[in-house]
Amino acid sequence: MKLKTKLTLGVGLLFLLIVLMSVIGSVYINKLKSDTEKILTANYNSLEFSKNMLLALDKITTDSAVAVTDFQKNNKLQEKNLTEFGEKEATQSLNLHFNSYLKQRSPEKEKLIREDLARIMSLNMKGIERKSDIAIITAENATFWIVSLGTICFLIAFTLLFNLPQTIAEPINQLTFSIRQIAAKNYNERVHFKGSEEFNSLADSFNTMAEKLQEYESSSLSKQLMDKKRIETLVNNMHDAVIGLDENHFIYMINDEALKITNLHKEEIIGKTAHEVAVNNDLMRELLKNIDHPVKEPIKIVRDHKENYFEQDIIPINIVKTGEKETKYIGKVILLRNITPFKELDFAKTNFIATISHELKTPISAIKMGVQLLGNQKFGELNDQQKELLKSINDDGQRLLNITGELLNLSQVETGNIRLTMEKCSPKEMVQAAVKNVEKLAEQKNIPIRTEYLIGDNDFVNADFDKTVWVINNFLTNAVKHSFQDENIQVLVEKSDSMIQFSITDTGSGIDEKYHRQIFDRYFQVPGEQQNGTGLGLAISKNFIEKQNGEIGVKSTPNQGSTFYFRLPVV
Repeated sequence: MKLKTKLTLGVGLLFLLIVLMSVIGSVYINKLKSDTEKILTANYNSLEFSKNMLLALDKITTDSAVAVTDFQKNNKLQEKNLTEFGEKEATQSLNLHFNSYLKQRSPEKEKLIREDLARIMSLNMKGIERKSDIAIITAENATFWIVSLGTICFLIAFTLLFNLPQTIAEPINQLTFSIRQIAAKNYNERVHFKGSEEFNSLADSFNTMAEKLQEYESSSLSKQLMDKKRIETLVNNMHDAVIGLDENHFIYMINDEALKITNLHKEEIIGKTAHEVAVNNDLMRELLKNIDHPVKEPIKIVRDHKENYFEQDIIPINIVKTGEKETKYIGKVILLRNITPFKELDFAKTNFIATISHELKTPISAIKMGVQLLGNQKFGELNDQQKELLKSINDDGQRLLNITGELLNLSQVETGNIRLTMEKCSPKEMVQAAVKNVEKLAEQKNIPIRTEYLIGDNDFVNADFDKTVWVINNFLTNAVKHSFQDENIQVLVEKSDSMIQFSITDTGSGIDEKYHRQIFDRYFQVPGEQQNGTGLGLAISKNFIEKQNGEIGVKSTPNQGSTFYFRLPVV
């Protein structure tokens, strides 16, 4: 616990107890005052009024008019000061007897009046005794609480008096001794305080200082320079471009490869800020633009009349100084990794795929045409085995045709040559066209496709009709493949803010959440499932939708089916 917290708790508690003792004292004193005032105003006045009425009764025989007036005056005051139980009845009895006495005076009636007055006085005397007892109890309670709180305050003050000076003085003495050791160049000296956090923090700071002094004492400048030369040589011989920036974006390091691709000279930029250099250098300006959020796409740089491609990587530099615990940011390194050879291979692969796919489509289409002609039996009757062979050839030919179509689409995606015909399209018409394409496939497994439209007749999207239908068709085909016999597929079209969402839900085996991000990657197929596709359909679908400023995604849980969806902007 911090020393400040201890002091705050101790002194704060002492202060609160003193305040509480003052409040309790004030409350009990006010209560005693109230009890005393009640005795004076309620009971003492009633005794005074009764005494005056007795004196007036004694004078009635000698000075009748004045005595009667005086009696009635005190009687009215008594009627307004009824505080004890039974006092009201006694006062009423007094009024009756006195009025009867005024009509016809007699010793018997006078005796009754005196008895009533005696009863009133007796009730008020008992009230005084009772209220006096209450006041005594209040005084005793006040004494108990004030003495108790005073004792607690004394104990707290006594504890602080004996513990606080030692708690502060002992660490200071230890620290003073250790400082003298450090002054004598004994850098192995360390302090270890037990107790408050402030002194522990002070000990940590002192030990950090001692470690740094020990490190500086044992370090060698020539050794540090040699290490620096080794690192500079290593960096300069790297095939990747490296640019080092400090925490204020000053350039403190740049290797030869970076100088080549930026067309800069080392002496011109070392010690300058990256923003100063970027004013006259397009590449540096591009790097700074993405410095906080590096782009995933490679950067294209033309060098020696040839396109070169680099992947940008920003590496923050964080260190923990000697003797410290917190990490401190001291700059970052911009790393440009040359991926030109890989990019050239990728271009070659894409061109090869596009060429082969294009060349294969013609013979495959011819094979399918021949199979159809044979199936029509224009060239003679076929037996059952021949029909089965033709069906197998036709299915394989269709599968090859689908694969070549996907490969052609993929080559367009990779080369960026997708041609979109954006127009105002009806979501219902797109869904109907896609459903019609897969009806026969769904009928083979007795799977009905249910469609639901939660949009108005005037809701349209800005999209490429054919490519969007291709995406819906791909989702539906996958749903049929992964659904069980006699299940159903749900197609839902609904409006969501400024987008229209197309959802295709099946009741198949579902997809584990760990594969949701990879499902739209090229060639990826969920492990453990029957691998009967190329793994390209969803990747192409993602690219088609995103090129139309849309969004695509999946929601799925194992054994609970899957929902593939995409959104397109409303016109």
